[in-house]
Amino acid sequence: MNAAMQSPAVKAIRTVKESVSPAEWEARVQLAAAYRLTEIYGMTEMVANHISCRVPGEDRHFLINPYGMLYEEITASSLIKVDLDGNVLFNATDLGVNRAGFVIHSAIHAARHDVDCVAHTHTPAGMAVSAMECGLLPIAQTTMRFLHVAYHDFEGIADDEGERERLVADLGDHNAMILRNHGLLVCGKSVGDAFNQLWRMERSCQTQIMALSCNTKLVFPPAEISQKTFDKMTGRGERGPNTMKAASAWPALLRKLDRLDPSYKD
Repeated sequence: MNAAMQSPAVKAIRTVKESVSPAEWEARVQLAAAYRLTEIYGMTEMVANHISCRVPGEDRHFLINPYGMLYEEITASSLIKVDLDGNVLFNATDLGVNRAGFVIHSAIHAARHDVDCVAHTHTPAGMAVSAMECGLLPIAQTTMRFLHVAYHDFEGIADDEGERERLVADLGDHNAMILRNHGLLVCGKSVGDAFNQLWRMERSCQTQIMALSCNTKLVFPPAEISQKTFDKMTGRGERGPNTMKAASAWPALLRKLDRLDPSYKD
């Protein structure tokens, strides 16, 4: 990124690589990459929304974006380290954490110890599907990954800590949830896993909107075929998880990002 295009908040940040553990630094680099890729693939809403990841070896601590920076500005050093009680533990910027972002992400990090990364977006496609009574439909192979997606009813801006219990209850053991009249939420065992799910869920919403806009009767596969496809994609079938795409896609996406702008590693 051209230095002349950076905001004062970005220019003031110095690398924190020597101030954190090697494991935390690697998590910071991975998370910063997810922010940049989310921007590249058009899933941002200016400075709103959030992606977080747990700090390795520190179960009650996670990293999240400074509220006020565009995703294209996020670097490994700019991410804020907070605990589940909302205490800021490390912050190299002059910005703070979005209240709604803390409420949503702290709830899931506290309850779901099987996941390390949580992503939430307000894309046009995601918001449109979140307002559809039918929810996300299994109309294509990609969308069948979310055959049993979770749903959470809209309660207003998610800045009330009282909503955390209901968010977690609705999410259950799912890794993807549609926040009604709001947007999309995914969680994964790694940053790459979460981004893979986010991209595919977004593509599923786009596909549904395109199909419904054609004003023609939709063809649905038999329920048992949809279930079989879901099982293979999520690891619930006999053959185990179909992780090849996720495992191969993340390194390829990082290579793409390195070619375009490696400053996310700063």
